[in-house]
Amino acid sequence: MTRKQSTVALLLFLLIPLVSLLGGILFSVINPETAAGHPNYVRNFHLLALLRTTVFLCSLAVAGVLWLLVCFLVIRSKKRSLWWMVLALFGPLGLAVLVMLNDGTAAEPDPYARFVGTLRWPVRAAWELCVFILIWELAYEAMVLHRNLMIRLEAARTGVSTAQIIDIQNASSGMWAFGEGIEVIYLAALFYLLWPVAFRMGGHLLARMQTPRAS
Repeated sequence: MTRKQSTVALLLFLLIPLVSLLGGILFSVINPETAAGHPNYVRNFHLLALLRTTVFLCSLAVAGVLWLLVCFLVIRSKKRSLWWMVLALFGPLGLAVLVMLNDGTAAEPDPYARFVGTLRWPVRAAWELCVFILIWELAYEAMVLHRNLMIRLEAARTGVSTAQIIDIQNASSGMWAFGEGIEVIYLAALFYLLWPVAFRMGGHLLARMQTPRAS
């Protein structure tokens, strides 16, 4: 049941950017100015503007509900009190704490929970700090890799040099910095959800490598 809840939490988390992307597409498609030249222009303009705003707010609301469900399932998988849901308000930092929690039951079937449960508190704190730094560094490097790939793809598609594209981005650096910051935050949260899974898979792989093969 614990693995099932963790898997569902991961799937719901992956839906968040899809919902945000769909909301952004609908927001850009709905243009109140299309009411120009038609009867009742003012009324139609306000209705389209209201619809556009509603679509945007609904996409944010759905993404927020998905985030709360992700945190709820992580807490359930840890068999902890729902009071821990308060940490959902702190975004990826709160999720990092939830992922670090030990299993609330006496038996800890998860390999990662067993591993961190054997560590003394000073060692545990050092371990979690290293994991925190590693995950955020990986998220940043993944963002940089994605940015460079998109620049190269845009250059190949338009025939414009990569230097010109970079200059265009630098001209609106604030907007790009905000978008890249959101991307790093999302990737860090994703890596935190994947971390116990990767640890478990690495343990299985190591056990197979150490198991002597029958001659």
